[in-house]
Amino acid sequence: MVIVGSGFGALAAAKKLAKAKVPFVLISETTEHLFQPLLYQVATGVLSPGEIAPPIRAVLAKYPTADVRLGRVVDVDPDRREVVYEAGGERLRLGYTTLIAATGARQAYFGNDHFADVTFALKTIDDAERLRHQILRCFEEAHTTTDPQRRRDLLTFVVIGAGATGVELGGQIKELAQRYFATSLHDLKPEDVTVKIIEGADKALPPFGGKLSEYVADSLEKDGVDVVLGTFVTDIDAHGATLKDAKTGEERRVTAETIIWSAGVQANDFARVLAERTGCEADRAGRLLVNDDLTVGGRADIFAVGDMMSLHSLPGQSPVAMQGGRHAAAIASGKRDAGTPFQYRDKGSMAIINRFRAITRIGKIELTGFVAWVLWLAVHLMYMVGFRNRYVAVMSWVGSFLGRHRPHFHYAQQRMPATTADGGADAAAESVADGAETAQSPAPVAAPATITAGHAEESETWRREQAERRIPVHSSS
Repeated sequence: MVIVGSGFGALAAAKKLAKAKVPFVLISETTEHLFQPLLYQVATGVLSPGEIAPPIRAVLAKYPTADVRLGRVVDVDPDRREVVYEAGGERLRLGYTTLIAATGARQAYFGNDHFADVTFALKTIDDAERLRHQILRCFEEAHTTTDPQRRRDLLTFVVIGAGATGVELGGQIKELAQRYFATSLHDLKPEDVTVKIIEGADKALPPFGGKLSEYVADSLEKDGVDVVLGTFVTDIDAHGATLKDAKTGEERRVTAETIIWSAGVQANDFARVLAERTGCEADRAGRLLVNDDLTVGGRADIFAVGDMMSLHSLPGQSPVAMQGGRHAAAIASGKRDAGTPFQYRDKGSMAIINRFRAITRIGKIELTGFVAWVLWLAVHLMYMVGFRNRYVAVMSWVGSFLGRHRPHFHYAQQRMPATTADGGADAAAESVADGAETAQSPAPVAAPATITAGHAEESETWRREQAERRIPVHSSS
């Protein structure tokens, strides 16, 4: 048995096979199992990456039949029942009796791939850390700049898409201005910070609709977030975005140094490989149009689960991936008859808006406000992996939501060439830490809004220099 991926679907399949004592190999591009719904809390300093991304090898360590390998699967030969993966600079082949693919999805830009160069995404730990650094940089530089227009642009955050990620980020950034930075930057008022959420549909969180979507928009507006509905983005550059009203066709320009893209996803590259090798059709987002039992094309020994597949308009949510992973594993291990259709059990949907506000739908029951918020926290806490991560998360939530702390915020100032009297540039770099001693390693430095090869090379060189300077040297005596 071979599982490709380390997300919700892959981990659910792995545990199902492990409990049945079926040997399997799990191949993953990353070393961690990412709890993606909480990425926005990493980006806004509530949680640390380690709390939502435990090592997948450690998660499966107690199962003797599990073999976890770090590598990237690049091809599959269905006739020979082999996958081809790259690991340690080598291209390797591995045979399988059953293949369960759960490689997830990545950000989609609807044909405007250049938007990726000037926007911030939120699909990986690296994305979250890069966005966290950008948020901090904007507040810090707004505190020191003497240019009013630049200050306005630094304190303007545009979020494209009013889905769960967009709503969560918009609410949290505004909350940062009201509760965290308001107490530490005394020249900054919450109303100085502009947060705009742009959505092409006529409602926020479109999958919910009705009163729940209205509650989301009203809650955000009351908190000072500008929710712009029925509006599309026609262009984005390093200094802002061009918006177009869906009804009137009127265009307008919004300037900002931070534009966050959360408007859509598409299946990862391995879905395209599977489609080509098995003859399986795919939708516009690259998701495999799987059979009712989650098999791919005409292959009874290849399954696709989670965000990389499409079946009966099921939502791209973690419960679908987990139930799909368990279903595929049950058939693969002989616990369920081959060809058994996958039946998704909808346990409800929920989304968080901001502190003390969320929405929940369980069947015909709809909840809003504080009760829904507590339920959201409880459900996500239950799905986190490991007692320690749950405990630390609770402590972080208490400090952030009941108090005014953001325990995982830190900031390393980007080196800026300073013009000297003789026209040269001062290459010295100063590192500042928010609540940390200078002996600590600096945070990863994000590329500036205008991303060039020169910027990236300079940032990487400085990062290495700073790391070398800060590594303590231990004498042998």
